[in-house]
Amino acid sequence: MRRSDRLFDIIQRLRTARGPTTAAALADELEVTVRTVYRDVATLQARRVPIEGAAGIGYVLRRGFDLPPLMFTTEEIEAIVVGARLVARTGDPGLQDAAESVLSKVMVVLPEALRTQLASAPFFVSGSGAPVAESVDLSEVRQAIRDERKLHIGYVDEKGVRTQRTIWPIAVAYYVQATLIGAWCELRRDYRHFRADRIDTLTVLDERYPSDNGRLMAEWLAMRQDEQRIRE
Repeated sequence: MRRSDRLFDIIQRLRTARGPTTAAALADELEVTVRTVYRDVATLQARRVPIEGAAGIGYVLRRGFDLPPLMFTTEEIEAIVVGARLVARTGDPGLQDAAESVLSKVMVVLPEALRTQLASAPFFVSGSGAPVAESVDLSEVRQAIRDERKLHIGYVDEKGVRTQRTIWPIAVAYYVQATLIGAWCELRRDYRHFRADRIDTLTVLDERYPSDNGRLMAEWLAMRQDEQRIRE
C-alpha cells in the first residue's frame, strides 16, 4: 500500500470510529507495524489534521474535520468507473444521468495522472441490460420509496392481463433481464414484484404507508431469500 493511501485510510478509520483507536488496532487493520502508525499519525498532525491523543492511549479525530475532496486510491477510481458503466445496464435513465454526472465531477478535480487513468480505464462492461420502462419514471418510484408514499399502477402481466393496483413500494431490484419494483400489493394482500417495463400507468399518491421501522423491508428481504433457496 502506498503511504499516501495509508494516511488516507488512517483518517477514514478515525472518522468512523466510535471512540479512541489505538495504534495497535490501526496497525492490525492496515497490516503495518505500530511504529509505522506512530510515524504516520505524526505526519498527519504536522499537516494540521486534528488528530488528538497519544501513543498507548488512542487517537481520535476532532469533529468538523473533512478530507480534501475526492482523495481516491487507484482501486477506488477503478471501482467508480466499473460501477458507473454497470449503472448503464439498469434501464433507469435517472441513475444513468447521475452516474455520468459523478464521473464528470470526479474527472474535473482529479490530478492529471489520475484523470488520464480514469479516462482510459481498461475495463469493458456489456451494454446489454434491462429494458427501459417507457411509461415509468423510476426516479419517481425511488422518491416514493424514500417518502413512503403509495403508488397506483396499471400493470400488464406476462399473459397480457391488465389490472389496477395500489402498492407500497419498498425497493427497486436491478437485474440484467428486468428492473423490478418490490412492493406490498393491496390487491393480493402480499408482497409482489412488478416489472417496471410492464407498468403502463403510474401515479404517486399522497397517502403514505406504514414502514414500521423497516419491518416491510425486512419481510421483503426474507421473502427473496426464501425464493432463492427454493430455486437452489
